[in-house]
Amino acid sequence: MPVIPGPSALWLVRHGESQGNVADAAAGRNGAARLQLDVRDPDVPLSDTGRGQAEALGAWLRGLPADQRPTALLSSPFTRAADTLQIAVETAGLDLPVTYDERLRERDFGAFDGMTGAGIRAEYPDEAQRRDLLGKFYYRPPGGESWADVALRVRSVLMTARLDRPGERLLVTSHQAVVMVFRYVLEELSEKELLDLEKREPVANCSVTRYEAGADGALRLAEANAVGHLERADEPVTEEEPVSGEPGVSRA
Repeated sequence: MPVIPGPSALWLVRHGESQGNVADAAAGRNGAARLQLDVRDPDVPLSDTGRGQAEALGAWLRGLPADQRPTALLSSPFTRAADTLQIAVETAGLDLPVTYDERLRERDFGAFDGMTGAGIRAEYPDEAQRRDLLGKFYYRPPGGESWADVALRVRSVLMTARLDRPGERLLVTSHQAVVMVFRYVLEELSEKELLDLEKREPVANCSVTRYEAGADGALRLAEANAVGHLERADEPVTEEEPVSGEPGVSRA
């Protein structure tokens, strides 16, 4: 069977730090049951730090040789991801349209939206028990999505990219769980390998995970969770603090 040519490179960028990330960290420190936010998840904006991180990403892209810059742009429609890419594109001076794809949105937490792990365990003890039984990858919150559900979206995005973006250097801005599930699919990880990787290497805000296509067209990992562009710009490197149990909505 002939190989269908796909993108020549794929860059996965997690959005810059959001106000939701800040609220999630504060709730964790305070042992609160819910995040102090008054907007729905799709509308959570970047923090000032997140905007600076996005500018640092754009400055790095601007400094790349022309034959190494992205040629196609794809983003989650959620504000924090869309604004990260828009700021980076403007800073880099890239004259490229952005395609927004709802398949790249954050994982849906359903009834747990806006809650912390402590709040979930207190208000939904039966669900916390069920999650412990099923494990993080396959557990689906009431009305929400499991990581396995996100994998179906990611596989669909990759198939579309293979058909519609042959030879392109594709840059994608999305969310923590989505970036991790891309790695699960592209690197053919097991459930255990994915969850171990998530604990070992939390995805930093505005980090870049890069894949390059080999002669056979398969995308192979070239660089993971890279933050050198942030460090060179003296921007803070931020990420979720590891927690036990369902983290609730981290606005990741």
